[in-house]
Amino acid sequence: MATDPVRFDNSFTKRTIPPGMIADARKHVYEAAIRTPIVRLNYDGPAEIYLKLECLQPIGSFKIRGAYNAVRLLPEDHRRRGVWTVSAGNAAQGVALAARKAGVPCRILMIDAAPMAKFDAVRRLGGEVVKASYDQCWKALEDRANPAMDGAFVHPFEDDAFIAGNASCGLEILEDLPDVDAVVASFGGGGLSCGIASALKEQGSKAKVFAAEPETAAPLACSLAAGSPQKFPNWKATFVDGCGGKSVFPRMWDIAHHLLSGSIMSTLEEIRQAMKILAIRNHIIAEGAGACAVAAGLSGKCGSGKVVCVVSGGNIDLEVFSKLMSEQS
Repeated sequence: MATDPVRFDNSFTKRTIPPGMIADARKHVYEAAIRTPIVRLNYDGPAEIYLKLECLQPIGSFKIRGAYNAVRLLPEDHRRRGVWTVSAGNAAQGVALAARKAGVPCRILMIDAAPMAKFDAVRRLGGEVVKASYDQCWKALEDRANPAMDGAFVHPFEDDAFIAGNASCGLEILEDLPDVDAVVASFGGGGLSCGIASALKEQGSKAKVFAAEPETAAPLACSLAAGSPQKFPNWKATFVDGCGGKSVFPRMWDIAHHLLSGSIMSTLEEIRQAMKILAIRNHIIAEGAGACAVAAGLSGKCGSGKVVCVVSGGNIDLEVFSKLMSEQS
């Protein structure tokens, strides 16, 4: 069963997105992203569950929002040198598409175990892929540098510009479901959940925002238990490749600890079942990270009112998806 949400110690620095930055991002984000719909989950659960379908974005992931805004706001002399990022595949596609629209080169330090569908998509968008191990990629995110990379670095979750772009998702949720009680989104680096929470806070919404993590990679839950940003012990790579990092970055903790209402962990089987429910009941193909939020919503830990689960992406190899759907419980 999914564990109870763990809650935050509020004694740390309270980082916020600068005033006006989210509104500015919203003005420009649709130059690359689309306004995705919210639909009701066709399944009887513990709450009135709705789905925010970010899997319908042009790159199949919410990451186009933050990536486009981040590349847009780079100083022109920096952007001309080309851009690079680190990714398991979704931020890679977002930055590649943003770079193509800006007419600049793009290189991606990409986790070598990422789905082939994500590699193919990045190359199709014009990104140059350099493969590396998960540990090498995570270190590059911490260092904001890598010997194989040059040009302007676009951090895939940590910076204000990226988070503000993601926050446009939260504004759409409030417009389409103003009486929403809770929102739950997958937590990898934290850019999506913290972006949504930033938008809701700025708009004066009382809705709670929860993070969703797989139990095999739940550094936020560990951080909450310890009361400070932590690394996750015994991290394990799984089909839930789009969320569940190895640690919580201090700058993300400074946002998360006062804006998020908790972390909800789900088992891999609960996430697989959520993928199956989405496919059978709503005809939606979701990757593991996208279904992780739905598993959290179905756990009942988000409350019993109107709960929006953000289906953050749908980029998964069809062979892997088919195998997961055919497995017996």
